[in-house]
Amino acid sequence: MTQTSAPTESFVQAPLPEPCGRVYRRGGRTVVALRDEIDLATAALIAPALDGATADGSPQLVVDLTEVSFLDCSGLTLLCRARRRVLDRDGRFWLVCGCPRILRLLRAGRLHDLFCPVATPDEAFRAPEPAGPAAS
Repeated sequence: MTQTSAPTESFVQAPLPEPCGRVYRRGGRTVVALRDEIDLATAALIAPALDGATADGSPQLVVDLTEVSFLDCSGLTLLCRARRRVLDRDGRFWLVCGCPRILRLLRAGRLHDLFCPVATPDEAFRAPEPAGPAAS
């Protein structure tokens, strides 16, 4: 299977099943772009991709929820775990989310200020780097 991409991004091989999203590289960062629903059933499929993206060196990870329509506590756990793994390795983490329902969930869980989500992937690449582990 051959995939084409925009000149500013390159695809990486990852264990993320196609229905759940895709993983690619852009601007020196790994982007995990998820889609549809993230619940208990799909969390087990997504976790290996996030673990792989946060395993080495000083990871620069963008988690893109632009195409996610539903996120439950399993999804929140995945996001918190991925962020913690990134910060433990002196990396940087960006969350892309514009869905009002998911943003309300982040606020209700008092996670909005922790993740500082941006609305689009382009904003994540323009945004100043989020604070490191000392600010968490």
